[in-house]
Amino acid sequence: MSFAATIQGVPLARAFTTSSLSKPRSAPSARRAPLIVRAKDPAAPDRAEVKDEVIDFAKELPGISQPFPNIFDPLNFLGSAGSSNNPIRDVRRWRESELTHGRVCMLAALGFVVQEQLIDTKIRPFPFVKGPAINHFQQVESQGAIFWVPLLLAIGISESYRVAIGWNDPTSSQFYSLRDDYEPGNLGFDPLGLLPEDPQEKYDMQTKEINNGRLAMIAVAGFVAQELRDGQPIFNSLGGRVLGTVEKTN
Repeated sequence: MSFAATIQGVPLARAFTTSSLSKPRSAPSARRAPLIVRAKDPAAPDRAEVKDEVIDFAKELPGISQPFPNIFDPLNFLGSAGSSNNPIRDVRRWRESELTHGRVCMLAALGFVVQEQLIDTKIRPFPFVKGPAINHFQQVESQGAIFWVPLLLAIGISESYRVAIGWNDPTSSQFYSLRDDYEPGNLGFDPLGLLPEDPQEKYDMQTKEINNGRLAMIAVAGFVAQELRDGQPIFNSLGGRVLGTVEKTN
């Protein structure tokens, strides 16, 4: 019998009768698994170009989450690490750099918002400072304030502490690399006791930290670009764009 006349062995006339539509069909004894066709992830590293040991190590690091369930590496940084003599060492150093820049940018993003909101209040720390945050440093310096000395001192102390904990002795053969027993980003600074002891909870918190750091790096770049373009504090610019009243100032 042809396919046109039958549907899975049932005559066409019986297949569409009222009784056959109204009565639920009995469930099959074994449900077939759905066929899922996954396209190749263009942002994931190519195992044909990257060593397996590098990919396996990178997958153990916190920070892999949706919408990129695989490693997000569209510029093939892991492939660059694979060409060195010690690719794992390079990946660990890059993770340390990413965490450090993310933390700095989280503070910077907060500083943008807080300082620009304080300039219009009575508790403003510098009464002569006004306008977008990208110009505040220059305004403080123009008043004769000795700002560079405490700033460089604070940066120097922080970096010296980080290097002493996590980096190899610069006079050794492992110059410009992290200590083997050092976990990238873990400086032992946790005064509030926020870091969980459970491995899975610790991994989840570290993933949240690095993802927020990545977002902060993008946000700070956007803040700077927008204020350079409009010459206004970021929230003034945002509100003005919503209301259609933004005008570039010199």
